[in-house]
Parts: sequence; C-alpha cells; structure tokens
Amino acid sequence: MPRVFTKDGFRFFFYSNDHRPIHVHARKGDGEAVFDVERGVELRASAGLKVKELAHAEELARENRDLILRTWHEHLGR
Repeated sequence: MPRVFTKDGFRFFFYSNDHRPIHVHARKGDGEAVFDVERGVELRASAGLKVKELAHAEELARENRDLILRTWHEHLGR
C-alpha cells in the first residue's frame, strides 16, 4: 500500500493494485475519503469523517496534487 504523505493526522495512500481514474485515499481514525485527482481534485466517496475533517482532507489533496500524481505514476506506472 504505497503511502503518499501524512499530515495533520491524515494518511494519504493508494493500493498497490489500484485502478484509474487516478485517485487517492485519505484516512484519519476510522474515517476515509477518496478523491479523484486526474483532472483536479474531486471527492468520490467518504465515510466516517466530520465535515471539517473532510474539507481539510480535500484541501490537503489539492495542495499535494502534484505529489499524488507523481507517486501514482512511480508506483503504478499507469
């Protein structure tokens, strides 16, 4: 499970066998969100995160989109 980065209690990662579109999982505690990042950052799904946590996770994904894309291509080559 390649980890992209951690910040403010969130762990951003994807699975070794993940699929397109390019996306990232953001987990904090028992909550998780999935953001599509191929053409910007867009929330795909979420569960167990408070509204403020979800907004902060989206902000972190936007700030680190280039890193997410680079890491996806390095690890998954697709």
